[in-house]
Amino acid sequence: MPLNDERPASTSDGEQQDVESSSERSDSVTSASSRESFTSDGSSKHCTPSSSPPKTLTLDEVMESARDLSSLRLAHEIAVNQDFHVEPQSLPEGSLTKLVRDTLHKAFWDILASELTDDPPEYGQAIRLLAEIREIVLSFLNPGANRMRTQIMEVLDMDLIRQQADNNAVDIQGLASYIISTMGKLCCPIRDEEIKKLSQNSDNMVTMFREIFRLLDLMKTDLINYEVDSLRLLLQRHGAECEREMFQSVLDKTPSALNHTTSWLKSALEELTNNIREEQTHSQGKGQLVPGPFQALNIAFLHILTWENDKNPLPETLMNDEIRLQKIQQQLQLIQAVNEVLLIIFSTVGGAIQGLPLLSGRLKRMTGVLLEGMHSPDFNQEEALEGVSAQICSELNKSLTERSYPPLSPALQATLTGQILSITQKDNPIRTLVEDRVQQYFMVLICDPKPQSKLEQVPVGLTAIKPELACLGARFISLVNYNITVYGPTYGGILRKLMFNSSPPPANPPQDTAQDSVTSK
Repeated sequence: MPLNDERPASTSDGEQQDVESSSERSDSVTSASSRESFTSDGSSKHCTPSSSPPKTLTLDEVMESARDLSSLRLAHEIAVNQDFHVEPQSLPEGSLTKLVRDTLHKAFWDILASELTDDPPEYGQAIRLLAEIREIVLSFLNPGANRMRTQIMEVLDMDLIRQQADNNAVDIQGLASYIISTMGKLCCPIRDEEIKKLSQNSDNMVTMFREIFRLLDLMKTDLINYEVDSLRLLLQRHGAECEREMFQSVLDKTPSALNHTTSWLKSALEELTNNIREEQTHSQGKGQLVPGPFQALNIAFLHILTWENDKNPLPETLMNDEIRLQKIQQQLQLIQAVNEVLLIIFSTVGGAIQGLPLLSGRLKRMTGVLLEGMHSPDFNQEEALEGVSAQICSELNKSLTERSYPPLSPALQATLTGQILSITQKDNPIRTLVEDRVQQYFMVLICDPKPQSKLEQVPVGLTAIKPELACLGARFISLVNYNITVYGPTYGGILRKLMFNSSPPPANPPQDTAQDSVTSK
C-alpha cells in the first residue's frame, strides 16, 4: 500500500461489461503474429493433448488441476474485466452465521468495555487488540518504508505498553489517536472522510476500537484491489502468454481437458466440408475446394452465438468467458425479438407510421421492456407477446389519432397480434430472416481483419437495432480476438489432426484469404 503521496484511487462499482476494455488490447495484436501463432508447426506442441494413453489421476493431481484452473480463471477475469474488484465480506441479514458472529463480537466488546471501566482498569484485552492492530498496519507498508516501520514499532512497543499497564500508566487514548493518524497516512483517498470522523469522535474507547477494526478491514480490501489493478496492467501486456502456460499446466495433468473443444471444432469442420461439397455439386465439380482451418474456426465461433448451454458444455477454452458469452446470447435474443416485432408492425400497418423516429423509439423501448427476461426458463413468451401486442395497438392508435388518421380496425389489430405471436415458431419467415441476417453480420465481423470498421454496417432490415447490435458485436469480437490470441496454437493443432489424420494433406493446400482469418484483428 503506497503512502499518501502515491495512494491508489478507489475502485469502481460500475456494472458495465468488461470486455470492451479488452477490445483495445485485442485489437493491438497484429494479423501477422496471430496467423503465425495459429499456423506455426512449432507452436502446435503447446496446449495440445498428449498422444500417450490416458492415465488414472490421483486425488492430489485432481486437486492440483482444480487449483490451476482456479488460478487461470482468476487471471483471465482480472485481465478482461475492468470492473473486477474485491468487495468487503458481508453476511446475509438474518442468517445463522451472522447471528453467531454478531453475538460473539458483542460479547468481546462487552468484555473490553467492562475491563476499561474497572477501577483500576484492566488492559489485557486492549493490549491484545493493539498488538493485532500493529501487525495489520505493518502489513500495509511497502518494503522500503523502514522509517515508518521503525516509528510504529517504537510507539506500539508491546513490552513497554504491558509495563505501563502494570503500573496503570498506559495512555490508551493517545495510542488510539496515533493509530488513527497512521491509518490516515496509509489509506486511499476514499477513506479520508471516515478517518476524519473517527479522529473527531474519540470519547468512547470501545466504539473507537470497533471503528478502527472496521476501517482496517476496508483498507485491506482497498489494498487487494490496488494490487489487482497493478496486476491487471501486467496481465494486459503478457496475459495471453500467461494464460496459455497456465492452461498447458492443466493439460499436462489432465489430457482429456480438450475433449469438448475438439468436438466443437470437429462439428464446425464437418459443416464447412458439407458446404464445400454442396458448392462443388452446384458447380458440377469444377475445381476442387479444400476446407481451410481459418474458415472452420470462423464457423466454430459463429456457433457460440447460438450455443445451447443446457445441452452441450462450452469448449474448455471458452469456459472462463461463459458468463460473458451467455449475456451476449441473451441480449442478442432479446434485440432479435424486438427487431422481429418492429418489422411486423411496419410491414402490417404501412405508410401511416413510416418516418416517425420518436414513435419507432417508443415501440422499441416498450417491446424491449416487456420481453426482458425472455431467456429465463419460467418466462412465458406467448403471454408476454400478447401483452406487447396490446400495448403496441394502443400506442399506434394514439399516434394515428393525434395525426388525424383513423385508428386500426379490429381485423387489422387481430392480424398484427397473430403475426407477432407467430415469431415463437422457429420456422417463422420474419424470425428466420432476422436470425440469418444477424448471423451474416457476425460472420463478417469474425472474418474481417479490421472488424471495428464494420460494426456500424448492419444488414438491411436490422437498422432498428443497429446501436445494440454494434455494441454486442464489439464485445463478442473482443472476446474472440483475445481467445484466439491465447489458444490459437491449440486450435491449430486440433484442426491439423482433424483435417490430416485420416488422409494426407494435399500437395498444394489453398491459402486462406485475409478475410478468412479471425486472428488478424
